[in-house]
This record gives sequence, structure tokens and C-alpha cells, in this order.
Amino acid sequence: MKPNLLKTIFNGVAVAMGIAVIVTNIVSPLSLGSVTSLLAIGVAALGIANLQK
Repeated sequence: MKPNLLKTIFNGVAVAMGIAVIVTNIVSPLSLGSVTSLLAIGVAALGIANLQK
């Protein structure tokens, strides 16, 4: 795959995780552990995206 496409995908995953946390907290609040897990996935995706050349 092209590095540009991977960076776009990982950035999209990170944004999606942030939006998922906001929406689920509006609809029905999650526990702190669940929120942390979702945000950790987003941060990990950003880290992988920035490790690409």
C-alpha cells in the first residue's frame, strides 16, 4: 500500500475513535476504562501514522 493512503487511514481511525467517545458519552456514558481504551486506540493509530516515511 502507498504510505500516503496508510497515513490517511490511520488519521481517519484516530478521528473516528474521538468522535465515538463523544457520541457514546452523549447517548449513554461509558466507564472510564472503556473511554480510555477507545482513546488509546486513536492515539496508537496516530503514532503508527507518524512513523510512516
